[in-house]
Amino acid sequence: MTDLSFLSIDPATRRVSLDARDPAFYSDPNRTYAALHAACPTFYWEEQKAWFFTGYDHVNALLRDRRFGRQILHVATREDLGMPEPAAHTRHFDKAELHSLLEVEPPEHTRLRTLVNRAFVSRHVEKMTPEIAELANSLIDRFENDHETELLSTFADIIPVTMIARMIGIPEEMGPQLLKWSHDYVGMYMFKRTRADEDAADRSSKAFADYVRSVIAERRAHPRDDLLSHMIHTEHKGQYLSEDELVSTTIVLLNAGHEATVHQIGNSVRLILESGLDPAQLFSDAKATERTVEETLRIGAPVHIFQRYCLEPCEIDGVALKRGDKVSLLLAAANLDPNKFSDPLTFKPMRDEGANLSFGAGIHFCIGAAGTKHRAAAALQAPAEPEDCRPARGQGCLPLPRPGEARTYVVISAGAGV
Repeated sequence: MTDLSFLSIDPATRRVSLDARDPAFYSDPNRTYAALHAACPTFYWEEQKAWFFTGYDHVNALLRDRRFGRQILHVATREDLGMPEPAAHTRHFDKAELHSLLEVEPPEHTRLRTLVNRAFVSRHVEKMTPEIAELANSLIDRFENDHETELLSTFADIIPVTMIARMIGIPEEMGPQLLKWSHDYVGMYMFKRTRADEDAADRSSKAFADYVRSVIAERRAHPRDDLLSHMIHTEHKGQYLSEDELVSTTIVLLNAGHEATVHQIGNSVRLILESGLDPAQLFSDAKATERTVEETLRIGAPVHIFQRYCLEPCEIDGVALKRGDKVSLLLAAANLDPNKFSDPLTFKPMRDEGANLSFGAGIHFCIGAAGTKHRAAAALQAPAEPEDCRPARGQGCLPLPRPGEARTYVVISAGAGV
């Protein structure tokens, strides 16, 4: 029987108590999401003091509902909402977020997204496949003699930050520094973050922004065939991205693109190892690869929660909301809705039951979704497992891509750090 003693659900009042830092939850959150679907897919999370939605139809609709938005101060004042002034100690983080595509709403979002999309047209992520394969092979060469590795730090972390830096036009030797800034920055999105987390995020936000400004200045003087140069010089109806917009956009592309791909590689490896399915079949051709990646995204979403402000009074699934209320959409749980996906906790790469919501929907659908999928697919494709590679208890052998060369296998703990 599944032990969910860390979870308390009152279906009558739709109140839920759950400590998100409990290892029993975050080591396998899908069990909790299944329990919530069975008892109350819409619930008030006591510790987070907000309403959460897990039903696929509700989450999908709310992501597209223009009565909800990522910001609220474009339609109301802080005084109207009783919202405190921004904290002085996070001013650099707040400035970096000010023009983030993730945070703004139309008409600003429409203008920013149009300009960034136009710059993206000139960079096709598929062209980077040989570079990803070459990088993957070089990383494998560093640890293949040991026959095992800690996957995230030696492989999953490095591939996305290196490839995104190349795409944007940042020297790849900046990778370790970019990782530190990114890890500090996303600490602001964690439950129960501490003052130390906020101070670290603010310091890294300033350093990150200062560095990006120096690269922008260099690209203005000496443009190259990279995304940052294209964003600087792309024009739409006589408008260009401002320097602050360029800084915010560069930071969000690096942070969001890197974090999502790292989590996706880790989650995918764990799912494949635990499934017992043959990797050769999972990646046998382009269609199989696409379905495998989509299924790993469905059952192991890299980002679990997105929040929205209610912009006008309304009622959703019997919950009365007023302007300024914040609601949370559990993307990872929506992907496990039994009303949408049959046997939702089972990894079925060949299922064809509709799109997952791992990259959102509506106007804020992740601009880097294609790149994340492509990097994950390129990193995960592999030949068949040989007869003499037998996983030990709690471990598995993951074939990694070595085109035209001898097969290489990485042994990792199926539960460690993924």
